[in-house]
Amino acid sequence: MDKQLLQLKREIRELIRLDFIVPEDIPAIELYVDQVTRFMDQQLSGNKRSEEDKILTKTMINNYTKNRLIPPPDRKRYSKEHIILLIYIYYLKNVLPIGDIQRLLEPMTMEMFDEKKMSEIYESIYELEKPQYFNIEASASKAAALVEKKFPKDQDSYLNKVAFIYLLGYDMFSKKRLIEKLIDELPAYDPKLMEAERKKAEKGRKATTRKKAAGKAGARKAAVRKTAAGKKPAKAAGKAAGTAKSPARTPGTAKSPARTPGTAKSPARTTGTAKSPAGAAGTGTGTAGAAGRKTETEDKE
Repeated sequence: MDKQLLQLKREIRELIRLDFIVPEDIPAIELYVDQVTRFMDQQLSGNKRSEEDKILTKTMINNYTKNRLIPPPDRKRYSKEHIILLIYIYYLKNVLPIGDIQRLLEPMTMEMFDEKKMSEIYESIYELEKPQYFNIEASASKAAALVEKKFPKDQDSYLNKVAFIYLLGYDMFSKKRLIEKLIDELPAYDPKLMEAERKKAEKGRKATTRKKAAGKAGARKAAVRKTAAGKKPAKAAGKAAGTAKSPARTPGTAKSPARTPGTAKSPARTTGTAKSPAGAAGTGTGTAGAAGRKTETEDKE
């Protein structure tokens, strides 16, 4: 029997293990609705009873916003505070009706909807969940041991399972009644006052969002100006360096006069052309010879 109880305890330990979202894993940036549903599905997929089950859908988020369980998104984007509220709703909706969840989370959405406060609360509750897991395991194991004494599993497994389920259901119902009692003790909000507080909180959130956006825009502009200021001296230095190189090319340009001597060879050719007078002299000599021959002919006559 001890071996059976030990085995059952191991099975209980595996069955009651739930996926939780570690505080550090919650995105600090704003997400669109598709990104939110994808994040929740990735983080809590181990809690599904079947693959077809949905952790969170767009329709669910729209209904939560409509029923004022969560504040409306800013420009269709959901903040870290929104995601924390959606995590709470995910665990509570299987135990409580929407009206009770709204009443439970109302003060948080109106008075504590700030990233620092919400993060601190979530981290504290997350730390409490760790020891509670072992409390649940111990409680379920004790119930299983009680059932085993009355309805041994090896004699009648069906009655053993029925009795165990009944004890677990009794435990859940008792705790649910306790939860309802605690919710009923919460201070009731006057609808008009609650609406005024909601508008005030919404106005404050929008102002904070605008301030953050203005800060980011200012930081971007400052970075652009700094980059531009850095580029201008570099550009000016580049131009100065390019201008300084221009005189270096002047000697190359000064080579043109060097070609003048080559051009000056033309007069040399003139000298060559000047040989023509010598030719002319030769021609003149020939004429003189002709004159001499004429005189000689005259003498013979």
